[in-house]
Amino acid sequence: MLSKYLLVDKEILPSYYEKVIEAKALLSAGRAKDVSEATKMVGISRSTYYKYKDYVFATNEDTECRKAVISLTLYHKSGVLSEVLNTLSKSGANILTITQNLPVNKRAHVVLSIDVSHVEGEIGVVNEMLTKIDGVSNVKLIAIE
Repeated sequence: MLSKYLLVDKEILPSYYEKVIEAKALLSAGRAKDVSEATKMVGISRSTYYKYKDYVFATNEDTECRKAVISLTLYHKSGVLSEVLNTLSKSGANILTITQNLPVNKRAHVVLSIDVSHVEGEIGVVNEMLTKIDGVSNVKLIAIE
């Protein structure tokens, strides 16, 4: 099974991918007050930033703990979140934080931050495992470092 994630040398990519990462870094460091200022500083359009911001991530080889943030939509039925957590645990992931909203229209939005430094294989495989759980309707990788 092919993963939908790739590790690619930035030298072969268009420069705007790296500029999106730079803009995200400016925003997170507080050196830009908003997206308009950050995109102007790095020389890309706001539409380019918004188009790619959720899909490009910078790797950080200096950290021993790899972290990922995953967003899920779960049906409001007993045991679904427990099965998600058990699946993550079996994959080698360690749960750092859980944020769960109240169910609306029988669905709850959950955001998990996890330590994936001991997960064997790719994070995409973990996402696929989560999507196969009965009661999970949406899984999205928000960030990874």
